[in-house]
Amino acid sequence: MLKALYDYGVRQNLTQPPGFSGKTVKAYISLSEDDDHVSIYLGDKESVLCPDIGSLAQGRDKCNILVEKRSIVVPDAATEDGKLPAKSRFFLETLRSASEAEPRLKVCVRALETPETMEKIREELDRMKIKPGDTVSFRVNGQSVLQSEKVRDWWKSFRKQFSKECEKPSALCLITGERAQAMTTTTPVQGLFVVGGHPRGDSLICFDKPAFCSYNQKQAANAPVSEEAFSVVKAALDELLKDAPVLAGMKFVHWFDREIPKDKDLFNLLDDLGDDTAEDDPEDEPEEETKVNERAERKRADQAPESVRSGDAVPDLDDVSYHILMLSGVNSRIMIRRYDRGNYADLRRNINQWYADLSLTNYSGTGNIKQVKLAARLIHLLKFLKSDSRPLERMPKELSGITPTIIQAILTGGVLPDAVASKALTYIRSKLLAGDDESAQTTRNIQSTMPDSLACQWLKVWLLRKNRMNHQEVSIVEEYNLNLSNPAYHCGGLMAVYAAIQRTAMPDVNTGIVERYYASAIQMPALAIGQLSRHSNYHLEKMENKWLADRYRENLQEVSVALGRHIPATLNLEQQSYFALGYYQMGAKLNKERKEAVAASKERTAVAEQ
Repeated sequence: MLKALYDYGVRQNLTQPPGFSGKTVKAYISLSEDDDHVSIYLGDKESVLCPDIGSLAQGRDKCNILVEKRSIVVPDAATEDGKLPAKSRFFLETLRSASEAEPRLKVCVRALETPETMEKIREELDRMKIKPGDTVSFRVNGQSVLQSEKVRDWWKSFRKQFSKECEKPSALCLITGERAQAMTTTTPVQGLFVVGGHPRGDSLICFDKPAFCSYNQKQAANAPVSEEAFSVVKAALDELLKDAPVLAGMKFVHWFDREIPKDKDLFNLLDDLGDDTAEDDPEDEPEEETKVNERAERKRADQAPESVRSGDAVPDLDDVSYHILMLSGVNSRIMIRRYDRGNYADLRRNINQWYADLSLTNYSGTGNIKQVKLAARLIHLLKFLKSDSRPLERMPKELSGITPTIIQAILTGGVLPDAVASKALTYIRSKLLAGDDESAQTTRNIQSTMPDSLACQWLKVWLLRKNRMNHQEVSIVEEYNLNLSNPAYHCGGLMAVYAAIQRTAMPDVNTGIVERYYASAIQMPALAIGQLSRHSNYHLEKMENKWLADRYRENLQEVSVALGRHIPATLNLEQQSYFALGYYQMGAKLNKERKEAVAASKERTAVAEQ
């Protein structure tokens, strides 16, 4: 993994000179050689190459030069003995040494040694609301001292004295394999603050526990890395983490071992969160009021995955390797949740298989469910909360344990964990039963009495891959399959017909059979199906549309024949998944038939009127 990051950093020219790192300067203290005028210039958000003492700061009395926190550069008060704090004293002494190489720094030294000038600097910093923890640097005669080549050359030689203090026997670097002096501590990596990291960065390699000692070696001697090599790894991680998306509380980092066209990056299908993180199901919606630019953006977003998944072969990419890191921050350390690498050709085949397994009819039965990004799909594995407006914030706590396994299953074509089916079933059941409260009755419709479509996709993929692993016949298709020999599946189909019959006969009923019987039917179908059958006879007799009533009778007969004579008494996790999937697909089939019947009736009426 370290070597792959190192190669990426070298290939992208991200290497920084040893002893330097990119930093953001909050404010510049602007001074002049001609007078004592002091002003403050706010820095921009761009990273600037700065001297960095890094792991050479042995003890608590050293700090960086030229760029440091305000509390160190401009301390508010001296210590009890009248001296500056240790780090502030080190900063001033080092700045005085640097002024021998760069005369402009003498202006900075004189300002820090003059009480009147220091007071002016404090007042200006307070006026500009620069906090003690904000980083500050200097400008002299209108130019930043960080741009001075003289300062950079001085620092390269000056820092060698600290290397002598901590000089260790040379060892083979784990990254490059070359003999070099090992770092005692590594520079923190930036970019993990949103996933539990520290604002000042997190350590990738650290040895602070006795358990990390082996072969009588202590701390970094167990895993020696050179400063030059690790600076490249850090630069690569800093760069990759900038735009890395967040999935269930982890940063999803990926790269390839050589440059590929952006439109051929298969991970765009998984990690581009976009606006597809809404909790609503991706069904067809009217777009009359949609702004033109929004519609165009959505069309471009839809086309991007299609271009990646298209059958256009790219043989020159088949030998490309990909790398994936899923990272989070814990106690100022980087936690590597998962690391994977593989071949581009296998990745393309497995992602195409993923989308093929996901294919499932939509609620209306007129086509398949529109594809959404992975983050939006993961929402449907959370605990269902009717009034939850920020489901993404719950992902780190509820899904961090299974998300890496899901990612691996997608990329390798493997099976999903059983927890996926369990969570999807819980989501379906909770969402269906949420329609039982009075506030939902005013908006009850066909969709509210059907299982959640994205949760059903999870169940379909889980069942398909479980069957493949067990070398069983794979006969789960997009639409309802009367030839599928699974009693639990057809029990779900029967309940969907019973629900449609009641909804047609009694559209204004407060609590339907879904709210009353779904929870028991999916666990003990033999107990519930008999009761539902008796109710359906009453509802069919009450139905005014005799053609529709006859059609429902035909549906019941077809499913009953497919079910056979045996109705299971209880259902396990796999059978419950078949039940939910059968219920959903039969509901979509009935919706399609109803729409076709209405359209045919309108056509006959129009012909008769002519």
